[in-house]
Amino acid sequence: MRTAHTVAQVRAAEAALMATVPEGTLMQRAAAGLATACADFLGGVYGADIVVLAGSGDNGGDALYAAARLARRGARVGAVLLDPAKAHPGGLAALGRAGGRVIEAESYAASLASADLVLDGIVGIGGKPGLRPAAAALIDLVEAYAVPVVAVDVPSGIDVDTGEAPARHVRATLTVTFGTHKIGLFVDPGATAAGAVHLVDIGLAPYLPAPAVEALQADDVAARIPVPERDSHKYSRGVLGVVAGSRQYTGAAVLAVGGALGGPAGMVRYVGPEESAVFVRQRWPEVVVGEGRVQAWVVGSGLGDDPARAEDVRRILASDLPVLVDADGLRHVPPAQDSRPGGIGGRDNRGGDTGRNDVPPRPVLLTPHEGELARMLEVPREEVAARRLASARAAARRWNSTVLLKGAATLVAAPDGRVRVNTVGTPWLGTAGSGDVLSGVCGSLLAAGLDPLEAGSVGAYLHAAAGVLASQGGPITAFDLVRTLPVAVRLALTRAGSPA
Repeated sequence: MRTAHTVAQVRAAEAALMATVPEGTLMQRAAAGLATACADFLGGVYGADIVVLAGSGDNGGDALYAAARLARRGARVGAVLLDPAKAHPGGLAALGRAGGRVIEAESYAASLASADLVLDGIVGIGGKPGLRPAAAALIDLVEAYAVPVVAVDVPSGIDVDTGEAPARHVRATLTVTFGTHKIGLFVDPGATAAGAVHLVDIGLAPYLPAPAVEALQADDVAARIPVPERDSHKYSRGVLGVVAGSRQYTGAAVLAVGGALGGPAGMVRYVGPEESAVFVRQRWPEVVVGEGRVQAWVVGSGLGDDPARAEDVRRILASDLPVLVDADGLRHVPPAQDSRPGGIGGRDNRGGDTGRNDVPPRPVLLTPHEGELARMLEVPREEVAARRLASARAAARRWNSTVLLKGAATLVAAPDGRVRVNTVGTPWLGTAGSGDVLSGVCGSLLAAGLDPLEAGSVGAYLHAAAGVLASQGGPITAFDLVRTLPVAVRLALTRAGSPA
């Protein structure tokens, strides 16, 4: 499990650890890990031109101490001091002893033009979103010369606790973070700004509390996939009902059912119009068409705007069974409580709680994309895109349901505040019908007994893994996902040592 913590949690853990070790130990551990990561990134240090953008405080100190280590290994290192009077004195002295230099303002452009690597030590986890004008001007030069950037702990300018990036910020090729992941490295747009992320262990683990955000890995997924016992049969493995498709969107039914068959449920029932049922029967002869007993429902994919289909959604939501609602079905999900329209609300802008919903959560998983969630929350789509974590959390509380917000880093937020993010995937997953397949596999996991948070996070991982397997770096169709889903499940189980 990869975990991320808030700034407050990290600060408290650092203070507890620092009370047990000599002064400066954490900074030296961070600098050593950062220097090693930079050397690995460059493929060799000797003769490399490295420029450090050093702000005030410990983040600048980490960068300067790491730069000193790189200089001792033969790199040509220069430091741009954003505020010379507040530069970390120990780090600056170490760089000077190692043969590094301070770059004067008139040489900024020339130094960056010839650089092989830039270290972003402008601001750390205590920084506010956005860059000051002087820092922004330097980043303009870095981007103009296309110099790779290694961010120190976090890309400067992102909101560390939310991943929001409302103003100018660094876009790193690699981020080297210390002690634990930060939320902004998991959640877009901050996650995109971070590039690849490398975690350096500085000894914080014993002092960290429960994480604010989790990301499942292959072993975690394998441990959660319901695996049949020797005496299992189709009914004990779970029966999923799928209400999808319409005269206009017949393919949605085929894809949602296909995604369900790729999951662990033992049987799928399809309930929908004959126009769609014909294609479901042709492609999936094992599927039972018509009403019957089920353990969970998937409803919404391709329903269209027929008012009669809205009754299907309301009827299913009125049952006590777990339900996944997707696409057109989301238009008909009533809020679980009164909430102010026209704003995200319910959380502060750092992602913290402003109160808990004491009503037991419904076994409902909502799976909107950004546009659908914006419509539900009655805000512009741009607001959801800019504030993904806050938006998902607000919707989870407002509908008292688990919300899976699709995207490059899919978020799964439960109404009790727990959040998971899927960090596996490929951009080629952004293809028509991909969401229908996702609804099917998540629904299959619901029918097999997982709760909505587990079903959403495991389903998002398997769906994304299937996309990677199908793509191999090139375009895919939704039906490619259907074909590779069983392979993704099998690989997750066998790599973790579980019986396939």
